[in-house]
Amino acid sequence: MAEGTKIAIVGTGRVGSTTAYTLATSGVAREIVLIDADRNRAEGEAMDIAHSVSFHAPVTVTAGGLANAAGAAVTVIAAGAAQREGETRPALLQRNLEAMRGIVAEVVRANPEGILLIATNPVDALTFAALRLSGLPPSRVFGSGTVLDTARLRAELAAHYRIDARNVHAYVLGEHGDSELVAWSAATVANVHIGEYCRLSGMSCTTEDMAAIGMRVRDAAYEVIRRKGATNFAIAAALTRIVEAVVRDQASVLTVSTLVEGYYGVHGVCLSLPAIIDRSGIRRVMPVPLSDDEVAQLLNSAEAVRGMLRSAALG
Repeated sequence: MAEGTKIAIVGTGRVGSTTAYTLATSGVAREIVLIDADRNRAEGEAMDIAHSVSFHAPVTVTAGGLANAAGAAVTVIAAGAAQREGETRPALLQRNLEAMRGIVAEVVRANPEGILLIATNPVDALTFAALRLSGLPPSRVFGSGTVLDTARLRAELAAHYRIDARNVHAYVLGEHGDSELVAWSAATVANVHIGEYCRLSGMSCTTEDMAAIGMRVRDAAYEVIRRKGATNFAIAAALTRIVEAVVRDQASVLTVSTLVEGYYGVHGVCLSLPAIIDRSGIRRVMPVPLSDDEVAQLLNSAEAVRGMLRSAALG
């Protein structure tokens, strides 16, 4: 599938343009089309990225309209307003919902067989909106969810325990936002449960340590936004990783935002849980063992997203 694969990106702000460049350098796509309401902006970004092609794998980068999403294996929707410093996600939802309505309808009309990957925030509520608007099955409409939060968690744990992040396996679940939770019950380091690893290695693993790490992960976006105005590099890497899992049919387990029906008692809301991602999109959700307290946190997270949906007359 990778050979000749086309990826469409709607929205060429910081996230969309950085994702396009990251995809171009990754060798995942053979064709990338950039789509934006500001056609000049899309054309400029496409030209700039195309000028770098001789330094990496061949890829065609062009600008187009929503109709040019036709034939794309994945359409990444990154259009919308960025979160302002101090802005709540419900307020951001109101600003971005209208743009989502028009985009999804036109993309699905042009490309009814493709996958929609939602990156616009608040991603869980907008993934739910895109699912409703598209009429596509949940396996083909999902959001970036907590894939980035999970990467941040692994980076924090790797720094704390002074170990390669690739040997840390831990998940952030629930809302991509303030109610997200760390699934400490399923966290392992070097394939050993984190509590046992601490005991064997003599490393610190107190409740206070874990709470501080979880807080830094949760607040990471706010801290980046406060310093530079927006996040773009890490989310672009996360989106590229998700696209790669689809295009290369990798059956990778990633914490994307998907419609949850029945897991842990959650129904009718999009949240992040580990899911197997392959050419079909979401093959299946892979729930992990959670403590009673973590299940309660997940239910609270679901209610937070459901509250946003109600505020926008979506739920």
